[in-house]
Amino acid sequence: MRVQALIFDVFGTCVDWRRSVAREVAKVLPQVDALAFATAWRAEYDPAMARIRGGERGYVALDDLHRENLQRVAAEFSVSAPERLAHAWERLDPWPDVVAGLTALKARHVIAPCSNGSIALMTRLAKHAALPWDCILGAEIAQDYKPKPQVYLASCAALRLATDQVMMVAAHNDDLFAARYAGLKTAFVARPTEHGPHQTTDLGPESDWDVIASDFHDLATQLTP
Repeated sequence: MRVQALIFDVFGTCVDWRRSVAREVAKVLPQVDALAFATAWRAEYDPAMARIRGGERGYVALDDLHRENLQRVAAEFSVSAPERLAHAWERLDPWPDVVAGLTALKARHVIAPCSNGSIALMTRLAKHAALPWDCILGAEIAQDYKPKPQVYLASCAALRLATDQVMMVAAHNDDLFAARYAGLKTAFVARPTEHGPHQTTDLGPESDWDVIASDFHDLATQLTP
């Protein structure tokens, strides 16, 4: 069955969170190593969601987790961080190929984020980065976090499409393993500098994904009959 919709991981796949968050940190906390602070803040991301995925805590939107994690990391760096810094995650810059690539993909497919970010966060980020989504899907409509299957399934259900009509696009192999387990098609696009120049993970595909592309332009080319 032909793929009708593409849903995308956002942090790392569509946007350069590391340098973008560091830029915002440097504006308000010039006394810290901004890249180190951004990396430490991101390191709190998965443990915070794991408590929700594991049932220790009810669903809490990522915006609120970012605020909680910000205070934890600020304490580690012995600084006081203003709460407004949590909005840094709404001001992330896209990788150079993303906007034009998404625009090309949108000509033939429905495109939407399937992110752990909330609807509000994804909407504001789309405004900042000019991401031309057709709609916002992902964690909030599922009230849970990837890689739980219901996040992918809720996105397909919201579009009223069968899972094999939807393709998950990500730079993270674990995201694609989970999406494939849920029945979706998969596309891998490497972002080898997401974590900086010494990145050691997700440098290439770790399985026979349905599409393996060098960037979003290549993805659009491969998906054009």
